[in-house]
Amino acid sequence: MPKGASLFRCVCVCVSVSKLSVFQCIQSIIGEESYRQDTVNQWTAKIVEQALTLLVKQTKSYKYIVSCAVMQKSGAGLHTANSCYWDTVTDGSCTVKWENRTMYCVVSVFAVALTP
Repeated sequence: MPKGASLFRCVCVCVSVSKLSVFQCIQSIIGEESYRQDTVNQWTAKIVEQALTLLVKQTKSYKYIVSCAVMQKSGAGLHTANSCYWDTVTDGSCTVKWENRTMYCVVSVFAVALTP
């Protein structure tokens, strides 16, 4: 198997593990809470900190970037986009969309491989 193929497989596995970990993280922090403007900053800080901690525990050779947006359901549109210029064989990203009855949460995770 070529060297790049095993790295690509690792990125795919890391992304799928990351999606599940991030989803569980959001669910454990926000769950069925109702949207409250005074707690959104606390929620987003906890989500990115906990997600980053879970990613680092995977002990993979990556730098991680985690961003989180929480928006109240009010009928307004929510559009997000990410663009990356990197090595598509070794680096990866995932976006987790989560919602409950009163809010949306969108978390983006970027993993950039550390090179020796």
